[in-house]
Amino acid sequence: MSDEQGEGRRGGRGFSPDFLTELFRSPLDPGYADAALRRAERGQPGRAGWSVGPVSVAVVVLLGFLFAVAYRQTMAEEPGRAQARSGLVAQIQQREDETDELSTRADALREEVNRQREAALGGSHAARLRNLEASTGLGKVRGDGVVVRLADAPSGQQPLSGANVGPSQVLYSDLQGVANDLWGAGAEAIAINGQRLTATSTIRNAGQAILVDFRPVTGPYEVSAIGPGAMRKRYEGSRSALTMRKVAQDTGLSFEVREADDLTLPAAPEPQLRYAQPAVSASPSGADELSGSGSSPSPSGGGR
Repeated sequence: MSDEQGEGRRGGRGFSPDFLTELFRSPLDPGYADAALRRAERGQPGRAGWSVGPVSVAVVVLLGFLFAVAYRQTMAEEPGRAQARSGLVAQIQQREDETDELSTRADALREEVNRQREAALGGSHAARLRNLEASTGLGKVRGDGVVVRLADAPSGQQPLSGANVGPSQVLYSDLQGVANDLWGAGAEAIAINGQRLTATSTIRNAGQAILVDFRPVTGPYEVSAIGPGAMRKRYEGSRSALTMRKVAQDTGLSFEVREADDLTLPAAPEPQLRYAQPAVSASPSGADELSGSGSSPSPSGGGR
């Protein structure tokens, strides 16, 4: 191979531009350029333009007007919505403050009634009344006991095992089981997040909320119980304790049982008691039936 041929092969690339340079230098395909040249020779326009007619202009103007009106109306109503929202928030806060004040006043009046009643009853009768109120949940109690704490698993955490043990949130049935087993372990007084339980208390759910006596409670949940010293040992062997420990191990839910000294549980609200009343009939036969003579009363007589 001669030196001239070698130099031509080594320097041949210097005479042809690279692809990017050629692309930016001649972005139009040669075929398009030829077609444009032929149209120019025939006197045709190089490119058919988009003709804007009066109808198109009217439609564009109408749409722009509608968008402008909608925007101005939205911006004009925004202060009103914000003001209404802030007004509702202020009303909610005001109602909450009024409720707290009424609750505080009710507690003060209840204590005053208790003092007046004890002063009127005397020593032995007042002590008996206090014992009855403590056992029924209508009086504030204080003593040593056990606190069972339950909390939902952290949000987004997956179950730690594949066992089907239910959700990783505390259910109302969990609180029911804990309260029932604490009663069975010898508890004398129980409260859930400060809500005192009585013989007529209910623990249920409403949507995603848990209600104790129709009052919502939120996690973490603390079930406080006052009772004998052996209450914790008895509860540790109960069904709810074993179940909740298994659930906590599998789902990440928090479950803890600890002893607590000098617990104070508040009194429950005054219950609405209902008393049975005999069905009174205006007919003589009804009077005979109530007095015991004649046949037994029919089910439609109104008695329960």
